[in-house]
Amino acid sequence: MKSILFIVTSHSELGSTGKKTGYWVSEVAHPYNYLKNKYNIIFASPKGGISPVDPGSVVQEANDKVSVEFLADPVAKELIANTKVLSTLKPEDFDAIFYPGGHGPMYDLFSDATSNAFAAKSWELGKVVASVCHGPAGIANVKLSDGTFLVAGKNLTGFANTEEDAVQLSSVVPFLLEDKLKENGGKYTKIADWASYVVTDGKFVTGQNPASAEGVAKKIDELLS
Repeated sequence: MKSILFIVTSHSELGSTGKKTGYWVSEVAHPYNYLKNKYNIIFASPKGGISPVDPGSVVQEANDKVSVEFLADPVAKELIANTKVLSTLKPEDFDAIFYPGGHGPMYDLFSDATSNAFAAKSWELGKVVASVCHGPAGIANVKLSDGTFLVAGKNLTGFANTEEDAVQLSSVVPFLLEDKLKENGGKYTKIADWASYVVTDGKFVTGQNPASAEGVAKKIDELLS
């Protein structure tokens, strides 16, 4: 059975707002649900242990059956409460890595040296590298061994500036993801806010927003099958 590493955030504070953030539940739940019976799924984070869920996502996805089931599933609860410390794992042991979103990754995974090195090595080993929504923050600043940015020249997407404006967090987040992806050489495209949109460039897969999470999982499956 092939293995997929979900690299999730350890960060729970939304800037200086006093509000909580973390991973966005549907962006973990839908890919996990789609892939869990076919692949060995491991969860890791910079600090290990519990990855915090964005409480706003639990409220917003209260009518999403897959998200509700994920939060109640004893196996999933165990995985998300006991994520492995990323530095203890090796890219060689996984066939794909996946960065879900939520605002958490903007604060830790973007600048985490271990995560950046893990993503670079995974790509250079020919692994599938995938992300959705704010998850591309985890790969936006990654540099390959030749010094170029991983995203440079790649067709990609991620949470749009207009979507960040819509949730009124453009002045809160440390940077705008769309701008950063473009700044580091990514060939960024998007469609209408909140519509499902997945971009694939070889083994590099990105999704624009929460609605794109299952589409990214389907593409991971397609590339690994």
